[in-house]
Amino acid sequence: MLTASPIPRPLSRRRFLASSLGLAAAAPGLLAQTRINRPQQGGLLRLGISGGFTSDSLDPARISDAFMTLLSFGQLRNTLVEIDEQGRPRPELADGWDVSPDARVWRFGLRRGVEFHHGKTLEAADVVASINHHRGRQSVSPVKILLDNILQLRPDGKTGVVFELRDGQADFPFVLADIHLTIQPHDGDVTTGVGTGGYQLVEFEPGVRSLTRRNPNYWKADRAHFEAVEMLAIADVNARTAALQTGRVDAINRCELKTLHLLSRLPGIQILQTHGTKHYSLPMHTDVAPFDNPDVRLALKYAIDRDALLRTILRGYGSLGNDHPISRGQPYFAARLAQRPYDPDRARFHLRRAGLDGLRLRLSTSDAAFPGAVDTAVLYREHAAKAGLTLQIVREPADGYWKNVWLTKPFCLCSWNGQPTAGLMFATAYAEDAAWNDTRFRHPRFNRLLRAARAELDEHKRAEQYAEMQTIVRDEGGVIIPLFAADVCAADSRLRFGQLASHRELDGGRCAERWWWAREPGGS
Repeated sequence: MLTASPIPRPLSRRRFLASSLGLAAAAPGLLAQTRINRPQQGGLLRLGISGGFTSDSLDPARISDAFMTLLSFGQLRNTLVEIDEQGRPRPELADGWDVSPDARVWRFGLRRGVEFHHGKTLEAADVVASINHHRGRQSVSPVKILLDNILQLRPDGKTGVVFELRDGQADFPFVLADIHLTIQPHDGDVTTGVGTGGYQLVEFEPGVRSLTRRNPNYWKADRAHFEAVEMLAIADVNARTAALQTGRVDAINRCELKTLHLLSRLPGIQILQTHGTKHYSLPMHTDVAPFDNPDVRLALKYAIDRDALLRTILRGYGSLGNDHPISRGQPYFAARLAQRPYDPDRARFHLRRAGLDGLRLRLSTSDAAFPGAVDTAVLYREHAAKAGLTLQIVREPADGYWKNVWLTKPFCLCSWNGQPTAGLMFATAYAEDAAWNDTRFRHPRFNRLLRAARAELDEHKRAEQYAEMQTIVRDEGGVIIPLFAADVCAADSRLRFGQLASHRELDGGRCAERWWWAREPGGS
């Protein structure tokens, strides 16, 4: 039995950073345009965004999709650690960190002179309160499980904080880069939007619109180039596309792939594509019949034609999934794990073994899950019919899908941006106590491995542990992961940027901070 392993050798800060850089070298592959020239100040950036809902809140513990990620994390606030375009953890509000030899005690120094929008100076108490907002029994934060390893969090004077962990965690800085773990004033209301970010909130109507203006005292002299940023929540992909074509917005996310070739031919529009950790999934509740039967789960996994979905739904903009959430470009990807094929006969075999020939199931879907989710469900119904499975497609309302369907309905469609490390991804959605454990997966061996792998500093042992966890999820878990999808966005060709980050859409969720308008004839 594996337990949390004792740390076999000291890990100095230098060695830790070198290790992190090593991880980054194998981080998700990039296929992203670079349109760099000298950054310019000024202009209005208008974004048409899928993933905004009337239930949205500025409370960082309630962020769930793209609109609030781009507003709270990408404009109003900062985190202690930033993930750069190479997938590496870099100090943001922290000015650096030191770690004990067993990776259990982490001290983060804070940047001096950083001010919140209302003029208060950043101090350790703000960091402690912001992190604690996601901890404790009353927390509703989805990252609560990621912070359960914190035994104690305390200020170290006004300009430092110390995290003491129960178990060593070599990739702990990645945790502090999560979109939810932004820093707010310790004595304020977390729903006001006051932060240390490059833009200050002017207007916010959940599910409709937001408007921010540049923070004149922003502590990053080389970021937040726009004078203002307006975001419109536009759920329908055709409406988003039309808004870009007519000049109502300057950039959109989640493009319609069926017509992307036509959009790319239009003058004045550039297509941006990155390959990271985004994946599409079909979670089943493993504690609800018939999904509590492992043979039913395997039958459903063999009954989906992934190659057909890659061609039809993604138009080739992605890669095959293998029923676990680690992408091919990530460290610890289990390359020797055989790719699961489409095999209707094998699916029939598992149905017979379950005693459920002719099984009928309801599958909930909406294009709120991801572009093409309804078409995916329809195609899956055709694939599954060849295995003797009957799927009844239940088309759910887009607004409220994540609140009323995902985590609630026993079989539905879903999408994930993914996480920069295997440990974070498994802890977010597969650990038994994870708030976003959408398959209600309970596997003692898996949970022991997760705890051990996060503390393991021997790269070979760690790789073996993460490979076994991928095998467990693939063969025993309650999720079908047919595809990893490229992020495909479209923007006005006069927008400029450096190398795009791939761990979240629209440049790691920070396009408002990292992009700028070119000064060209006729430009903005």
